[in-house]
Amino acid sequence: MEEPTLRDIYRAKKTIAPHLARTPLQYSPGLSEVLEANVYLKHDEHLPLGAFKARGGINLLAHMSTEDRARGVITASTGNHGQSIASACRQFGARALIALPENANPLKVAMMRSLGAELVFHGNNFDEARNHCERLAVEEGYRYVHPANEPLLVAGVGTQALEVVEDLPEIDIMIVPLGGGSTAAGTCIAAKGIDTGIRVIAVQAEAAQGAYLYWRQGREVEAPMDTFAEGLATKTGYDLPQSILRRLLDDFVLVSDNDIRRAMGMLVEKAHTLAEGAGAAALAGALKCKYQLQGKNVSITVSGANTTIPQLQQALKVYLGE
Repeated sequence: MEEPTLRDIYRAKKTIAPHLARTPLQYSPGLSEVLEANVYLKHDEHLPLGAFKARGGINLLAHMSTEDRARGVITASTGNHGQSIASACRQFGARALIALPENANPLKVAMMRSLGAELVFHGNNFDEARNHCERLAVEEGYRYVHPANEPLLVAGVGTQALEVVEDLPEIDIMIVPLGGGSTAAGTCIAAKGIDTGIRVIAVQAEAAQGAYLYWRQGREVEAPMDTFAEGLATKTGYDLPQSILRRLLDDFVLVSDNDIRRAMGMLVEKAHTLAEGAGAAALAGALKCKYQLQGKNVSITVSGANTTIPQLQQALKVYLGE
């Protein structure tokens, strides 16, 4: 499996442009004061599905063969990736099957159904759903889409980093959330391909640190997975993004679930921005490594806004110290 290149990300930008508007990069006075840096939010939660994953789905389905589309496309997801594949399949005329854990985010489940996807619920977590999905793909002959080991997905989500550099050529540090690793890997390719001096920092939940352990140890490691932030809830790292991250990523920060909740609350108060857990993780990481950011031009990716009301209520309680 070949790693995508900066040229592939530029190609993805051209592929995606007719389907998705670029998202804003906005200066945040409130967060800049808190972090003592020039902070810009990359608002990928403004995309139609409320999450950055839409970029990858369109890039993948646009390049998929007619035969693969006709076979039906199957993938596993905790929500946002599934929404992306469901939406892209609808646009390109392919049957979409999404395997989900039984406790999947109900907002994301409803959106996938409305997009016409066939939903298969299995297991208590993402990895159990993914293993079931892979078995179905073999048994039924569907075109299996891995959530991270797909070069076209990585190139697609990497376009958000390309937009950051285009909008702010003076960028010093880019901070992104990490679940499976496709966004962080795409960000590294885009940023380092343009300027090796741009630092890229990935942020993952310490309650689901399989990708972090892979990055540190250079091999697949299974770790406990007990975070409320479903977009970060992966048990292991994946080979394609890890091959990129271990070479190009500058730093990797782990944050607690309450760190993420406080970041959700801070985004509401300081930046008038709604984020789900994974969408607020980059800010949680920025707060944890604040000393690295002082005086720098920093972009923080808000990757999604698909939070439930109970999750938001809990986040605000934590943020307000209740």
